[in-house]
Amino acid sequence: MTPRVHTHNPEEAVAAAFFRIQQTSMAGVPILNPALSVEAIDFQRWQGHWLGMVVTPWCMSLTLLPGHAQGWVSVGVNKRRFIKFPAGDFAFLGGQEDELGEYQSCSLFSPMNKFGNQFEAVQTARAALIGLLTEPAVKKDSTAEQVDKKPEKKVLSRRGFLAFRKS
Repeated sequence: MTPRVHTHNPEEAVAAAFFRIQQTSMAGVPILNPALSVEAIDFQRWQGHWLGMVVTPWCMSLTLLPGHAQGWVSVGVNKRRFIKFPAGDFAFLGGQEDELGEYQSCSLFSPMNKFGNQFEAVQTARAALIGLLTEPAVKKDSTAEQVDKKPEKKVLSRRGFLAFRKS
């Protein structure tokens, strides 16, 4: 089956789908954070598809939707797929909603009770997306420096050893 392709930014459709979920299947669920609302954030093209964040009163998720039929890997609802990003490999679950068709998401937070307001949640979502797409900084030592360095011997005191053993 060919996935529904989103030729334009799908933020509005994503927000509509998750707002409907909030009003129907999530209505009255005790984990909802009343300080939060549904918001689709910073959707952008990534490897020909659409990647962005979704903040809801129950979760924060990276969300991927097909931007082209070519290159889209279908996994099926609730089936897992690992996707490689500059920050590492992340597990995404397949989903399906009327407003979106097929999509894949990676939950970063659930429940959302650590967030006091929408601004905090949105800023965390933006930072997470930036972190996902950024290569981790690698400490570079020159070969000469590595050769000159001798491994330091760490002497562990009795108190240090006991503290180490407890952790």
